[in-house]
Amino acid sequence: RCAGRVEVQHGGHWGTVCDDDWGLPDAAVVCRQLGCGAALAAPPGAWFGEGSGPIWLNGLRCRGTEERLALCRHRGWRPHVCAHEEDASAVCSGHARARCAQVPPTHGSQGPVLALTPASLPGGATVRLVGAAGRCAGRLEIFHAGHWGTVCDDLWGLPDAEVVCRQLGCG
Repeated sequence: RCAGRVEVQHGGHWGTVCDDDWGLPDAAVVCRQLGCGAALAAPPGAWFGEGSGPIWLNGLRCRGTEERLALCRHRGWRPHVCAHEEDASAVCSGHARARCAQVPPTHGSQGPVLALTPASLPGGATVRLVGAAGRCAGRLEIFHAGHWGTVCDDLWGLPDAEVVCRQLGCG
């Protein structure tokens, strides 16, 4: 299933969304933006584990019909006084194979702007592909100890790439 902690990129830095006022209409917008079907749940309290970095959005008040999370009412794009134990999550009806991991870059933007961390890896490493047109191609990055980093290609081969592709729901 396409589900996980909601993360947004702002000013080139990834951060989370506070669950204050978070509900099903907010999760519906996330699921729609990611192409993941309908929202089934909007779990509060870092259901899929605590994120790291800034908490970019707080007090979201989506109607549920917005096309993008950035179009919902909120308290502004800035670090908020909210603990990561309050990171918002979304559970969508779609599956990871259905383009659920992250939104591709839009014209003029650098990298994805919204992502769900994989629910299959609570507390574990998260991977993403960056620098290419689609979400299933690009340079591999792994999230570890609160930071994104690259993976060395020494001894890297097709079996390794197949694991990443499966993990991202890319076949």
